[in-house]
Amino acid sequence: MSADYPKAIPGDVVDVIHGTQVPDPYRWMEDIDSEETRGWIEAQQAYTAAFLEGLPEREAIRERLTDAFDYDKHGLPELIEGRLFYSRKTGLQNQSVHFWREDGGGAGEKVLLDPNTLSEDGTVSVAGWSVSDDGKRVAYGLSESGSDWTTWHVMDVDTGRVLEDEIRWVKFSWASWAPDGSGFYYSRYAAPEDGEELKDTNLNQKAYFHVVGTPQSEDRLVYERPDHPKWGFGVGVTEDERYQIISVWEGAGSKNGFFYRDLGKGEDGRVVELFNEFDARYSLVANDGSTFYFVTDLDAPKKRLIAVDVENPDPTHWKTILPEAEGTLQGVSLLSGHFIAQYMVDAHDVVVIHDLEGKKVRDLPLPNLASAGGFGGYQDDTETFYITTGYTDPGAIYRYDVLSGESALFWEPDFPVNLSAYETKQVRYPSKDGTEIPMFITRRKDAPMDGSVPTILYGYGGFNISLTPGFSASTAIWLELGGAYAVANLRGGGEYGEDWHKAGMQEKKQNVFDDFISAAEYLEDAKYADRDHLVIYGGSNGGLLVGACLNQRPELYAAASTAVGVHDMLRFHKFTIGWAWQEEYGDVEEPGAFEVLRAYSPYHNIREGVAYPPVLIETADHDDRVFPAHSFKYGARLQAAQTGDAPILMRIETKAGHGAGTPTAKTIEAAADRFAFFLKYAR
Repeated sequence: MSADYPKAIPGDVVDVIHGTQVPDPYRWMEDIDSEETRGWIEAQQAYTAAFLEGLPEREAIRERLTDAFDYDKHGLPELIEGRLFYSRKTGLQNQSVHFWREDGGGAGEKVLLDPNTLSEDGTVSVAGWSVSDDGKRVAYGLSESGSDWTTWHVMDVDTGRVLEDEIRWVKFSWASWAPDGSGFYYSRYAAPEDGEELKDTNLNQKAYFHVVGTPQSEDRLVYERPDHPKWGFGVGVTEDERYQIISVWEGAGSKNGFFYRDLGKGEDGRVVELFNEFDARYSLVANDGSTFYFVTDLDAPKKRLIAVDVENPDPTHWKTILPEAEGTLQGVSLLSGHFIAQYMVDAHDVVVIHDLEGKKVRDLPLPNLASAGGFGGYQDDTETFYITTGYTDPGAIYRYDVLSGESALFWEPDFPVNLSAYETKQVRYPSKDGTEIPMFITRRKDAPMDGSVPTILYGYGGFNISLTPGFSASTAIWLELGGAYAVANLRGGGEYGEDWHKAGMQEKKQNVFDDFISAAEYLEDAKYADRDHLVIYGGSNGGLLVGACLNQRPELYAAASTAVGVHDMLRFHKFTIGWAWQEEYGDVEEPGAFEVLRAYSPYHNIREGVAYPPVLIETADHDDRVFPAHSFKYGARLQAAQTGDAPILMRIETKAGHGAGTPTAKTIEAAADRFAFFLKYAR
């Protein structure tokens, strides 16, 4: 250890897993509230703060980021019974404010909820928002300090009055209103024991119905499955009010179940398990009587749209409306007798409109290399809203007439940085096994091709999550600082459907790391960035990616940052929702999976005597998605093993979680630290 880091005394814990001894010297850090752990955290915070504040460019970068974030951002509107509901963040507000107004103007917009008034430091955020079908009430969930735990409340739209309803211990759930507005469905877990909120294992979720104006203790249990403690539920009612629908998930896998109850037979009618084999993904689009439309990847890795008559559900009677195509089918909306289908082609979006029989009506023009989102609404709506965005495009919101095909600009931002000097290109490179991997590279149009441009290589590679073009104010400043930004579309994601996902999960996880390492090698060989100017960055599963690649090829990078990463692959399943990732990563209780996990686990593969590049390890003390001890243990072990002079820093944020709901001020500070750190070592 070359630096005088705050001391972390290793313990003598050794697990024996399938006959193999596995040392875990920093197990004591899993008690994150112990006096010893808290003392180490505070010492690391002080050490890192002193280092980062001493970087000469940090303050100038922070000021420029502040300028860049000081513009208005607008959320996608929802049109419900002639009323527009939307969020908007003005300038440097920490959290978005929620508004409503009559469509067409009327008396102007009215504030529904301003979470900036709920805490002095902006750490209370709106984590969920659901408007009743009549536009008269809103249910909203509040999160404190970035926690996944949310507490739901109800507001009367016309008066702005917050009702007495309070729904606690909700996690991984939405509020779905009953069509008559009397209440809403939601799912929750049992209250954790005091002090266990951040690491309690989330099992036995139950679905309830809450009647507005009554205490939570009187909520009606709608569905539970104690025989399947890992199941979670999303419950709602079809637009025609005929069916109660229950989407069933187990972990973070890409397969699910789908059940329903015919309400015409009474609220106590039996639940029909339409899809209960968890053999594919089934996403309900809409229904027309007993005909249900689903997007599924069953027998179609890139997905298709099918029609299933629940009164005659045998697969031989299913009808394919939109067959599997070249692009991956991301989602479908049914509006005014038209299916609006969003496809992903080579990691960017294409939108096509079809009639009810699946015949193509028209394409919806989008900018080149763009992402699109939105297209929500009720089945009889003739209009909807969508947004387009890209790496150098701050985005614009459009109002779309489904029948005419006309798009009208609804809103676009006035971003305070000139982006005309930058461009995004898509390249392809071979991975270790020859598989072709796409990558987006955004940089100045006149940037030299001599390897001298400081370049951030970003990746994720897991959970069927796709990295499509999107705008970031902080990335715009990185470009302005002379940097480039590369995003590799690694296997494990969903860019090319379920086959692409499967090629990077469980025993094939090493493919993801090979893809990322090959991206770094490509950037060097093509003279975008040599190893003295290339930095790597990733968060959550992407933090695991960075940790593994840092262990495997430390000489390739000028610096690295891993944020809220999963670093202990032998104990990830023991905390919060970590058990849900076993389908993605594998089950350590199985000998074969144990060998795979042990082979790449970042915490367990740190090598003594290696000169690692500078590393900034970012986490948050309230992260109840990826338990922060992952980063604590990884950082302590890396600091102890470091042979060279490069710093290993722990940036531990307070009153923050896994990322959602992070206040603008904290986002700016984190980006300033990261960019100043990168530029010190990659310029």
